[in-house]
Amino acid sequence: MQGPTKTEEACTKEAIVITGGALISGGLITPSTNQNHVVVDDEKLRHTGNNNRQTSIEMGDHNGVRYSGIEEGLPSSPTTDKSRKISLLPLIFLIFYEVSGGPFGVEDSVGAAGPLLALAGFLVFPFIWSVPEALITAEMGTMFPENGGYVVWVTAALGEYWGFQQGWMKWLSGVIDNALYPVLFLDYFKSVVPLVGHGYPRTIAVLVLTAGLTFLNYRGMTIVGRAAVLLGVVSILPFIVMGLLSIPRIEPSRWLVVDLHNVNWGLYLNTLFWNLNYWDSVSTLAGEVENPKKTLPKALSYALIFVVAAYFFPLLAGTGAIPLDRSQWSDGYFAEVAKIIGGTWLCWWVQGAAAMSNMGMFVAEMSSDSFQLLGMAERGMLPELFAKRSRHGTPLIGILFSASGVILLSWLSFEEIIAAENFLYCFGMILEFIAFVVMRIKQPNTPRPHKIPFGTVGAVLICIPPTILICVVLALASVKVMIVSLIAVSIGLVMHPALKYCEKKRWMKFSVSSNLPDLETEVHDNTQSLVQ
Repeated sequence: MQGPTKTEEACTKEAIVITGGALISGGLITPSTNQNHVVVDDEKLRHTGNNNRQTSIEMGDHNGVRYSGIEEGLPSSPTTDKSRKISLLPLIFLIFYEVSGGPFGVEDSVGAAGPLLALAGFLVFPFIWSVPEALITAEMGTMFPENGGYVVWVTAALGEYWGFQQGWMKWLSGVIDNALYPVLFLDYFKSVVPLVGHGYPRTIAVLVLTAGLTFLNYRGMTIVGRAAVLLGVVSILPFIVMGLLSIPRIEPSRWLVVDLHNVNWGLYLNTLFWNLNYWDSVSTLAGEVENPKKTLPKALSYALIFVVAAYFFPLLAGTGAIPLDRSQWSDGYFAEVAKIIGGTWLCWWVQGAAAMSNMGMFVAEMSSDSFQLLGMAERGMLPELFAKRSRHGTPLIGILFSASGVILLSWLSFEEIIAAENFLYCFGMILEFIAFVVMRIKQPNTPRPHKIPFGTVGAVLICIPPTILICVVLALASVKVMIVSLIAVSIGLVMHPALKYCEKKRWMKFSVSSNLPDLETEVHDNTQSLVQ
């Protein structure tokens, strides 16, 4: 974080046009003797009450003004140390792990529908779901380049109440998703150490693994980014080798096997959906990205190609090189495929890569979940406590909350985790699509560094295919998953007014970071930023 001296120097070099008069938000921001300088009363900011919580000022390439902030004395403001920012390559691998992590877990698509539908699914599904979600993330993430991501988008379009609901559902779906990875890690590792396959040893192993990966997140985004690159390379290498070794064995006719009368559509669609969603998760890290307006769209584009290739080519090799037995194609079967194609050494390599991949997915998902909570706190939706950073620049309380959720939910089965997280994720995505279209209607002229073409009509059309898919996924959910998920959604509906009541009674401290743009204030077309 920059110190006061650097902040004041930066402020004096920039002319900032602030609408609404000299006195803003109950006197929290007042002009100094230098007309180009604003001063933040830090003490008032920390103890903002219910009547004057909104301390944000309109800055940035948001609503027509420059997206920059005043960070003097703000414990909750984003880290601005360039050495801690995420560059392009680590960001690509973080997105890769938030979405994919490699072909581990795609085996069920073959078991559910056969080779042809599995291969077609991982080629067609990205155009229905992944491309629209990535494009929307690129536009909205560069429009609002701050931690909180999709929470901020929904808040700007629909108000704080629905922004909070978005944050609750997406955080919960992320934590449910993350509960899967320690379990999957042990499922692969138990072939080496059978003791961790069941009972108390397994429980202790889950706790130890979760604690170790949580500590990695605590140590900072630079370390997480480097770890993601290393783990990504380790996870993909054995499949490149397996693909090369499979070439002499491949029989193309095996790829064309299909039986439409014997398709488990629920498992098939859930597998595709689970393996190709979460493109928007990177938006909650936008405040930690170096030059997000350029880096974020590039990273999403490269990661999209990377993810599809990482699914399609291993499936192509595996289904084409060995005779089909659909009953064998379930989670973890790629290790057996590798053994048939290359021998025991390749099997062990794939198992090790799978374990490393689950570690990568865990740290990437936890980064997004914890920084989302930090972003919500910086917007005053959560207590100020969540906005505090560790000495490594990481959201300590958010990390601890996310880790606790992972431990509590790790008892769920694989299919229950996928179905529950997909159900909650679908609700969140509906709010995102609505927010995206509403912002196009409400603020059509707002600068968007990366804008989807074809105006409002194009914005609506790009949301139609994924919305239809969401309806199908929701309709296929089991009654148990529906009930549990709707209970979870209901908790969020009452949690927001409960937190507002706590704020009104001053039982908890809430504050809005002054280095963020005001989402509630209408900014006229003549609002300008003068950069000297």
